[in-house]
Amino acid sequence: MIDFNRPTFSPKAIDYINDVINVQLMMCGDGKYTKLCNQWLKESCDVTSVMLTTSCTHALEMTALLCDIKEGDEVIMPSYTFCSTADAFVLRGAKIVFVDIRPDTMNIDESKIEEAITPRTKAIVPVHYAGVGCEMDTIMDIAKRHSLYVVEDAAQGIMASYKGKPLGSFADFGCLSFHETKNFTMGEGGALLIRDKENIVDAEILREKGTDRARFFRGEVDKYTWVDKGSSYLPSEMNAAYLWAQLEQAQDIFDDRMRKWNLYYELLTDLEGKGFIGLPFIPDYCTHNAHMFYIKTSGIEERSKLIKFLSSKNIHAVFHYVPLHNSPAGLKFGRMAGEDKFTTKESDRLLRLPLFHSLKLSEVEYVCEAVKEFYNG
Repeated sequence: MIDFNRPTFSPKAIDYINDVINVQLMMCGDGKYTKLCNQWLKESCDVTSVMLTTSCTHALEMTALLCDIKEGDEVIMPSYTFCSTADAFVLRGAKIVFVDIRPDTMNIDESKIEEAITPRTKAIVPVHYAGVGCEMDTIMDIAKRHSLYVVEDAAQGIMASYKGKPLGSFADFGCLSFHETKNFTMGEGGALLIRDKENIVDAEILREKGTDRARFFRGEVDKYTWVDKGSSYLPSEMNAAYLWAQLEQAQDIFDDRMRKWNLYYELLTDLEGKGFIGLPFIPDYCTHNAHMFYIKTSGIEERSKLIKFLSSKNIHAVFHYVPLHNSPAGLKFGRMAGEDKFTTKESDRLLRLPLFHSLKLSEVEYVCEAVKEFYNG
């Protein structure tokens, strides 16, 4: 069986986890491996500060608190995203305002954002789908003119860029995911990216249960105490050690995934040329990270038949998000601004094919042969 996903693993992780248990004798957060991960991410993402978190969901929740989201505020985002993007702000009492997507990149349609803004709007949350950057120049310009926060959901965006600048580094805050389905993983985990220096201390306090513990360890205060609201967003050192082993070989993992992504594209291009499927679109000004490879079928019925056919060939292929604006919670906590011209239509077409670090090139070829057999048959 060719699985849809298998978590990335580096053998060095075993040595590093043993080091945590037997040498460092420190399994709680912010130890040696957390610091190594934070520094690597800070340099790679070109931001002022990075804080490893227990999940991308928690990183998003931190941004909602740091943006001071309150009951009655509105937050603009695409409907085509995971529920965590919305949950983080719903938990603070916000109303979610969903905007249609572009059919080419599956990202929020930047031309629809401004008309969704009301006096209650507090923030815009672009989601970089499949590691392909949203139109950040336009989004940041809109936010500046309307004095709005911007939070980048870059859960899928590590090592990808927009006009040469890393995803997650444009906005007030960026959020990464290290869930087991991502390019780099710590099982469950994420990171908060901070652009502006003045937000660092507030984020540290929030992440450390509302205490000034970070300032204490830097020698800035003689003891640490409870100073503001907060929670526990620190991952275990064991998780950080598992992740660090992958970050050490990040470029090799990136290159490996890109080879498989490019092979998919090459082998399936003829089906697109014949009008059977659609392939991912990468704008010239974006560098993606081979986070996923998807095709677009004619619609949900054909997609269901293709999934069943691939399963008969021992290939696990899956669809993705069900648009949030039509979900029970989406109807309760949000509203669609304007027309749903592409969100539902394009989500019904999209099918993700297996792509992970240990996937063999021969298995990519086998998947492509099966897809061709379905359409040629």
